[in-house]
Formats: sequence, structure tokens, C-alpha cells
Amino acid sequence: MEEGFLFKAFSEQASADWTLALSNQLSPLDFSNIEEQLMRNERDGIPCYPAVNDIFRAFKLTPLNEVKCVILGQDPYHQPNQAMGLSFSVPTGIKIPPSLRNILKELESDILIKAPKHGDLTNWSREGVLLLNTIMTVSENSPLSHQKLGWERFVEKILTVLSSQNPFVVFVLWGKSAQVFSRCVDESKHLLIVGVHPSPLSAHRGFLGSKPFSKINKALLVHGESTIDWRLEP
Repeated sequence: MEEGFLFKAFSEQASADWTLALSNQLSPLDFSNIEEQLMRNERDGIPCYPAVNDIFRAFKLTPLNEVKCVILGQDPYHQPNQAMGLSFSVPTGIKIPPSLRNILKELESDILIKAPKHGDLTNWSREGVLLLNTIMTVSENSPLSHQKLGWERFVEKILTVLSSQNPFVVFVLWGKSAQVFSRCVDESKHLLIVGVHPSPLSAHRGFLGSKPFSKINKALLVHGESTIDWRLEP
């Protein structure tokens, strides 16, 4: 890893409209503390997730001008082979984590889509759902280990640009860490859905039964936007 590798990774991985919109707002200095942590982990032999070439995957799969909805979580999964650069998503073939299992359970209950046997949410990204975490990297076995390194400021810039530039977006903030970012959303233009985190520790306190998927599509229709196809299997 060389100095400035995260700024370079964002520039290479994100779609052209994201890099253009943030060209005057991002610099290598924004990532300096995060890079120090990642390089320290590398020296100490501690894995970090996701891999560098997956950290900004969401910005490649969901260009700025195609974002219809943001689903904001906390930080990536901290076990091997799980995190893939999309909040809550795991690659096909990996056991579905409990939080995602609750999301898929609510999907089935809300809009009667049969829960898939895998947890890869890439199709949602391609439908215009920006799957983002408030913290975008993590050390193995250490949830929240990369908080307050700079990711929160980066995500704030992302959401502020999105709120400013796009005509209508549904912002879904699940959990207390995500809810802090409500300040980035212009509620005179956009819909803000603030909810309980889908973790088994909290899902029964308001996530299950909240019907977020139908609410998102109804709001998109009201604002003249096409709805999201939430299916994850043919």
C-alpha cells in the first residue's frame, strides 16, 4: 500500500459522475488516518474488510444520477469472506448473517417476495439502491474498529452531494449510527425513513413489520420515479 491509495481507489472504482461531483470536495488528506490504520493492520498481519478493491464498489454499481434510494448501515461484516463493499450484502455461497436474514424476512413479509437462498444484494445496487455504511472498513473480529478515522466525514460528503444534486431520493437510515446522518438530508426534497437496525438485538423493537420496501416504492411512484425491483432471484 502506498500513500494516497484510497483516494486513487475511489477515483478508479467510482462512476464518472461521482468522481466529478466530489472533485472539489475530496483530497488524499481525507483518507490519511484511514490509510494509516489499514497499513498498520497490514504490518501487524491483521486482516481488514472489505478488500481495497471492493471498498468503493457501491459507487461503481450505483452511479450518482441513478440513485433512487440509500440504505445506510453501520460498518462492514468483520469475518472473512463476508464484506463486499455493499452494506448488509454478502457474496453468494456465504452464510446469510442474522441482520441480513431479518432484512430478507421483512422483504418477504412486506412485498411477498420469497426470500432468496443467498445474501448478495448486487441486484439492488443495479436498481438504484446505494448500499452504504457509515464506516466503510473494519479490522477482523473488531466491529467499529475504524470509527472516527475519517469515514464518517466521507459519508457525510456523499450524502450531502446526493441530497443537493438529485431531485428525489429515499434515505433509509437503520440504527443509531446511521440516524446521525439525517442532518445531511434536505427533507423538503427527499423522504427520510429512520428505523431500528435489523440486528437480532433490535429488530423486534420496530424493524420487523416496518414495511420499508413498499414505502420506498410508493414514494418513488408519487414523485414520478420508477420503482425498485427488489427481487434477488429470477
